[in-house]
Amino acid sequence: MAAASKVTAGIVTATALAAVAGCAGADGDGPAGAGGRQAAPQRTAQQAKLIGDGSTAYTGAQPMQPKAVRLRPGERPPQFVVFSWDGAGEDSQKLFSHFRAVGKKYNARMTYFLSGVYLLPGSKKEAYNPPKHNQGASDIGFNDVRGVRDTVEQIRGAWMDGNEIGTHFNGHFCGANGGVGTWSPEEWKSEIQQAESFVKNWKTHTGLKSEKPLPFDYSKELVGGRAPCLEGQRNLIPAAKAMGFRYDSSSVGGRQLWPKQIDGVWDFPLQQIPVPGRAFETLSMDYNFLANQSGTTKGDPAMHAAWGKQMRDGLVAAFDRAEKGNRAPLVVGNHFESWNGGTYMRAVEDAIKTICPREGVRCVTFKQLADWLDAQDPRVLEKLRALPVGGAPKGGWGGYLATPSSRPGAPGAPGGSASPAEPVRQGAE
Repeated sequence: MAAASKVTAGIVTATALAAVAGCAGADGDGPAGAGGRQAAPQRTAQQAKLIGDGSTAYTGAQPMQPKAVRLRPGERPPQFVVFSWDGAGEDSQKLFSHFRAVGKKYNARMTYFLSGVYLLPGSKKEAYNPPKHNQGASDIGFNDVRGVRDTVEQIRGAWMDGNEIGTHFNGHFCGANGGVGTWSPEEWKSEIQQAESFVKNWKTHTGLKSEKPLPFDYSKELVGGRAPCLEGQRNLIPAAKAMGFRYDSSSVGGRQLWPKQIDGVWDFPLQQIPVPGRAFETLSMDYNFLANQSGTTKGDPAMHAAWGKQMRDGLVAAFDRAEKGNRAPLVVGNHFESWNGGTYMRAVEDAIKTICPREGVRCVTFKQLADWLDAQDPRVLEKLRALPVGGAPKGGWGGYLATPSSRPGAPGAPGGSASPAEPVRQGAE
């Protein structure tokens, strides 16, 4: 499904690799939880086709993926929730591995936006040529060999668990002085190509030749990302589309409404959600709660618990507003950071624990959400987008979405098949 300009590295050899794979269950609500997934059966060992220098390998379809099914006439839509992580990497805090375990415990699939430079050791930083910056520059630095190994281990496991590995691009440049908001579409293409290259060549850059490859072809798996500081979407979209992306989650100030597309690319913005006890809303991201609470990552320790509770309660309030109203997907963004004593990490974990096990709720990846949206009747999506924030249809879902799907050959129609679809602080760390 990648665009023509999205080049896949050549396959050079093959080796046996045992892999656990999952057959997706029906995409309905039920005991399987998020996405209606059933337990994944064991798959026999298969030939893993190594790609490039062996940093990645094609091992077949990703495990634990739900089947995207078109809504039946009059059927109430599922309540989707996407928990996503910017700059995903494993360091001494071990938050990547921790939240992988949280996701498995509460049947939540999540999107991990990898910063490409987290797979590039500092000794090889000259391999990065960032737009509008000197070769080897990065505002978030680079990794070391051990950090690359640890991050690769978590990426491998996350993908096998059914999670998505998206991109947070590379050097995290923000602001007017050469930041991503000033980049042209061609410069964005270069950044995306380099992000892919760092994933596909981490063995060469680290010398870790004996490590297992990542079990996927990143040029095919990479279908979306989130820009640093939520800047630059206007020029990112044409570049992302040319590179085969299906969605983008870089815009700010979104509301809890059903998503729409920008030039054929799904727009999944962070959303304005309640800040309990305050008269304003803020974006659904840990950093934005921090910005409105303390303005620093090391605020008053006496306030840490209260700030975390405020974020947790805000996420749950946003969820309740959607679930009882228009059932628009809730989008949440986070960072693997221990800001203000780690209170936001505890808040997000508690929100996952509270939300994801609920009946009819599907905690999914952006890619899985795009799959579901692509499978729907466009007329039904238009009706969903017409509902206001928190507004359920008058007379109930049965009447509001009673229009049947009638286009011959459309996904879900007869003969068709599902497609695989204070002021608010607007910035992001």
